[in-house]
Amino acid sequence: MADATAHIYEPLHGHGLKHDPFNAIVGPRPIGWISTVDKAGLANLAPYSFFNAFNYYPPVIGFSTIGWKDTVANVADTGEFCWSLATKALAQEMNLTCAPAPAEIDEFDVAGLTRAASLRVAPPRVLESPVNFECKLTQLIQLERLGGEKVGTWLILGEVVTVHIDRAYLKDGLYDTAAAHPILRAGRLGDYAEITPEAMFEMPRANWPVT
Repeated sequence: MADATAHIYEPLHGHGLKHDPFNAIVGPRPIGWISTVDKAGLANLAPYSFFNAFNYYPPVIGFSTIGWKDTVANVADTGEFCWSLATKALAQEMNLTCAPAPAEIDEFDVAGLTRAASLRVAPPRVLESPVNFECKLTQLIQLERLGGEKVGTWLILGEVVTVHIDRAYLKDGLYDTAAAHPILRAGRLGDYAEITPEAMFEMPRANWPVT
């Protein structure tokens, strides 16, 4: 029996709303601010809202790209990428790197960002970002529909081989998540969320038996 208080739809047949709610419901999401280089060494920097961490050890992160864009083409060619933390202080710069641009355009220059040399991969890191991951490709997967039909979206998974953290965000041996004021994608046309110290709360993980 359908719930009369719920808006129910099947994505295959449309959502019937002003904007697709999927991105806003599954959110806010971490931002995959991904830097790559092409075969000639030209850098590319772009943010991806479908991004997250998927394993502790080895640390694995992943992002997906809708369409075969410069980023996925570069990763496929070189097997390497970097992730840089997008923060409130870098929000405008991150947004500038989102704009569609020809392959020969270097988004570091467009956004006025500094390239920082990586230690184990060729793509540069964003120097202004407080955290960077150097990554090597482990899997490149084209997504499929229920019946196995390929869709034009690719999932890129990479093992983090080197981590760079600004020491200002390490307190008593712990990384202070909120101190960096990371921003997250929250859906709709341009909604973002910011993590602040006031938004944090602590809740120890429950153990069995639950009391």
